[in-house]
Amino acid sequence: MASLHGTDPKEFIAGFFISFTEELLESDEDPAVIVDRFHTPDVVQVADGHRIDRAKLIAHTRPVLKNRPTIRVEVHEALADGDRIAARYTLHSSQRGKDLATEVHFFGRFTDDGRMHRAHMATRTVPAHDTGEEGTA
Repeated sequence: MASLHGTDPKEFIAGFFISFTEELLESDEDPAVIVDRFHTPDVVQVADGHRIDRAKLIAHTRPVLKNRPTIRVEVHEALADGDRIAARYTLHSSQRGKDLATEVHFFGRFTDDGRMHRAHMATRTVPAHDTGEEGTA
């Protein structure tokens, strides 16, 4: 896993989510081991007001494993300052023949070894063909 330090913030955030999902889907490892490789033991994510700790994050891997989505992360902008990153990206996913797109405004903190420690996200569903850029269809 890449460290945030010295890495382009756009590449870091896209790589983080893609690698996490790919490892879940391609590995026979216990999902908790994979979660721990990408997140600190005391990780807290707040997504649209819902608090997600390590146990809830592990539980969230079950639908990912069941639905087996393909994902693509289109990062529109990202800034890093030390261990903090702010990004706006669109998460494109496809599962069971249905294409989904979710615009994400992300604010997070990462450890020196690239694991997520804290994150706050605001999301909204957008048309699957939308790039997340203003003025596009």
